Amino acid sequence: MPAHPPPDLICFNKPYGVLSQFTAEGRWRGLKDFIDLPGVYVAGRLDADSEGLLLLTSDGQLQAHISDPRYKMEKTYWVQVEGEPDDAALSALRAGVQLNDGITRPATAQRMDCPAPLWPRDPPVRVRQAIPTSWMALGIREGRNRQVRRMTAAVGFPTLRLIRAAIGPYALGDLASGQWRAAEPTTVTAATMPAVP
Repeated sequence: MPAHPPPDLICFNKPYGVLSQFTAEGRWRGLKDFIDLPGVYVAGRLDADSEGLLLLTSDGQLQAHISDPRYKMEKTYWVQVEGEPDDAALSALRAGVQLNDGITRPATAQRMDCPAPLWPRDPPVRVRQAIPTSWMALGIREGRNRQVRRMTAAVGFPTLRLIRAAIGPYALGDLASGQWRAAEPTTVTAATMPAVP
């Protein structure tokens, strides 16, 4: 009996400590521990110490559209930070902040309640009793190395936990940590999304 072809697109809720590749490396696990499908490839990446939405596809053209820097889909993150960001910090994030590799593009930034339901992280985030933590939703259209962490640190609020909630039209929804589901590909072309200047 012939094997079923892999889905065109997969949404995966990547746990903490898992690389955006199938093979393990050092202390980090690989995707093969969670996804046993031949012929699917990662579209974009997410750091091992970050969690949340990772897209995989068996369609090379779709992978190129999702990953192409000319058509950066907005990525939305839930960010737990040390401290409670004030209006000045949020305004700075929205305007663009200076990093060592240049100023960032304007972002969307707002306070939010802790996402619910939220799976526990393993290992748990270390918090200091004397310093409160809070959550914000941050949306960016860039993909610099560890950009969200550097942005929140630049405005005085270090990131403790980082969860990618959405990439363009694709969202985590109720997908549990370590689980994946097939998704309906949305065509991203020059006609539907303007190139980033």
